[in-house]
Amino acid sequence: MVTTGLVAIDATILATAVPTIVADLGGFTSFPWLFSVYLLTQAVSVPIYSKLADTIGRKPVVLLGIGLFLLGSILCGFAWSMPALIAFRAIQGLGAGAVQPMAITIAGDIYTVAERAKAQGYIASVWGISSVVGPTLGGVFSEFLSWNWIFFVNIPLCLAAALLLVRYFHETVEHTRHRIDWAGGVLLTTGMSLLILALLEGGNAWEWLSVPSVGAVAVGSVLLVAFVRVEQRAEEPVLPLWVFSRRLLRASALVGVGVGIILIGLTSYVPTFLEALLDVSPLTSGLTLAALTIGWPIAASQSGRLFLRLGFRTTMLIGSGVVVLGTAGLALASTHPSVWAVGLACFVSGIGLGLVASPSLIAAQSSVGWGDRGVVTGANLFARSMGSAVGVAALGALVNALMGGQTPTQNPEQFGDAVTLAFGAVTLVALATVAAAASMPRTTVEHGSVGAPATAGPD
Repeated sequence: MVTTGLVAIDATILATAVPTIVADLGGFTSFPWLFSVYLLTQAVSVPIYSKLADTIGRKPVVLLGIGLFLLGSILCGFAWSMPALIAFRAIQGLGAGAVQPMAITIAGDIYTVAERAKAQGYIASVWGISSVVGPTLGGVFSEFLSWNWIFFVNIPLCLAAALLLVRYFHETVEHTRHRIDWAGGVLLTTGMSLLILALLEGGNAWEWLSVPSVGAVAVGSVLLVAFVRVEQRAEEPVLPLWVFSRRLLRASALVGVGVGIILIGLTSYVPTFLEALLDVSPLTSGLTLAALTIGWPIAASQSGRLFLRLGFRTTMLIGSGVVVLGTAGLALASTHPSVWAVGLACFVSGIGLGLVASPSLIAAQSSVGWGDRGVVTGANLFARSMGSAVGVAALGALVNALMGGQTPTQNPEQFGDAVTLAFGAVTLVALATVAAAASMPRTTVEHGSVGAPATAGPD
């Protein structure tokens, strides 16, 4: 639970501090990199850590992840410029790539099937608690101390997590030989980094149709094509392409991409929007954002009742429809902003996301056997992370283009118009998520046993 808390708190604590960080370090046009680079390194490293854990054991891998997360946090806290902070966030992401999946895997290793539901409930509660604690701490540190403490707070948590694991977790390693797809990982990371670079720096560091911009897109695209070719031939690919050949899994992955874009779009811009337009404190903006992360676990905890009765597809359609209402409401509220209206829109969006994210993941897991379940879970979470990484870059490019190099404090009115357009773009993504959910085949869930498969219907 402590180990999971590292990643869970980090997911929301940074957003409320962005205006303070930009005011101190500058680089408003580059701040989306703080999210993109973290999510990218986290997503790409997960499959590699998973194979290492099967080879040398879970304990060394999770301790390595905690060590990298601790190192990244300390370096972030002492960052002297925005480029330095972005580079150190990449190290944090490499640590998070080991911490999050290993915590879930270890829980699966040490508890029986009967005990696992309760244990997973405890671990899930960490995310619910962190959804309130993260934004609140971010606001408190930014307002009363300094933004550096949002990273320094990880030091005691990392040490506590490592101490608990060293002292109490003893494992018997069943060594399994794996061929780690280093080439695939490097190609994917480099290709996606170049595309994100083109999105964020086009129109800022260079013109959109300049040699650097076109070159970054061209080289990134070539590397991603090469990645696909490598994955087709790799013995144990980073991202097995067969996952996207099945209709249910493909639809689930597309929903995951949509969820990632919507989530990062709201968490990145709601606090900055409120602080720039309404001049509220970081604490107030953090608590407003917490409405989103409170609504999510509430709906996710009840989604099981819905999909057991109505099916995965219908539940996801209901949830994605609610997300459209929430994001459209946020876009409208941003034209005449108030804390209460924005908070309500965030809460509604969180309810919808909770009814989409959990059923889509469980539907994917239930459609395959035990041996493929880890691969399918990893692919779904990978799609969500990549959606967030690319989504925050695309939205950042949109806002930066409209701001013309100005910061929110220099031109709050223009920033308000830019963010309204960004929230409108998030609403379009929500509508696309409805279409992705509608493309999923109807399934029937067999209630008889734990992990029973979902059977696709005629459509």
